[in-house]
Amino acid sequence: MKYFQFILVVFFFQVSFSQVYKSSEPLAHTFSIVARDSVTGNIGVAVQSHWFSAGSVVAYAKAGVGVVATQSFVNPSYGPKGLALMEQGLSPQQALDALLANDEGEMFRQVAFLNAKGDVATHTGSSCIEAAGHRQGKNFSVQANMMLNNTVWDAMANAFETTKGDFSDRIIAALKAAQDEKGDIRGSQSAVILIVKGEATGNSWEDTVMNLRVEDNPHPVAELERLVKVQKAYDFMNNGDLAMEAGDTKKAEELYLSAQKMFPDNLEMKYWYAINLLNNKEFEKAHPILKDIFKQDNNWKILTSRIVKNKLLIISKEELEDVMKL
Repeated sequence: MKYFQFILVVFFFQVSFSQVYKSSEPLAHTFSIVARDSVTGNIGVAVQSHWFSAGSVVAYAKAGVGVVATQSFVNPSYGPKGLALMEQGLSPQQALDALLANDEGEMFRQVAFLNAKGDVATHTGSSCIEAAGHRQGKNFSVQANMMLNNTVWDAMANAFETTKGDFSDRIIAALKAAQDEKGDIRGSQSAVILIVKGEATGNSWEDTVMNLRVEDNPHPVAELERLVKVQKAYDFMNNGDLAMEAGDTKKAEELYLSAQKMFPDNLEMKYWYAINLLNNKEFEKAHPILKDIFKQDNNWKILTSRIVKNKLLIISKEELEDVMKL
């Protein structure tokens, strides 16, 4: 009976791309990268697919352990099970082999494992839809299936190896390179980038470096790239907040300005930069910035009077009155 069911699945697989190997397994023909940053030790996985919310079933990561990309006719269990096996001390290849050996649909799978040391293991099943393949390199593996062209994985590898910039820049470059090679034969829909620390801190809330998803967008890689830039700007903002809490207003000013330079039209970034100028008694620089912000949205003026109580803004009553007149 099982054999008969398997034959039926293969038949439907051949006539319809919407049929999955098992009803519980989503279809995520896609391209992806698993990688380790040799500078920071961070590890990450990134994906693009013509499938809604592919990141929710394709990408898995655990700080200090590794990352997984499981795609094609997806068996999502490869994510948590693969991480668990690597955490127990198995190499990526040992962990992947163990799971493939117990998967009757292994010929439909495309899976990549990478551990915190940068060791990789990749499987492209014989029944993955062409063009399908993968390429491994030092600290990374790239893989793709149902691509228009068989040049995708080589382009991704070359981009990751040669791109200058930080870890997320290199990962995004790999995804963009796949798109430049025409990518998924069906088009684009969703994308994800998930980066965790290579060495766990013991505090799970500190271990995720980046976790961004584009669930449904005609240009998901471009949108993901934009979101990465936004996060980097807000990382400056967050560090600026920490500097404010510590009373280091000069450092906070520098950090807020760095964020503002990345997104000069963002009112909140401009606002907190100006607030720090006030804290540093640089009123001539702060007033025109705040005047422009208040003109665009008066709620920021209301907020200004409120943050004095919390000591986020430390100015005299007279100085505050001058600000309220702007």
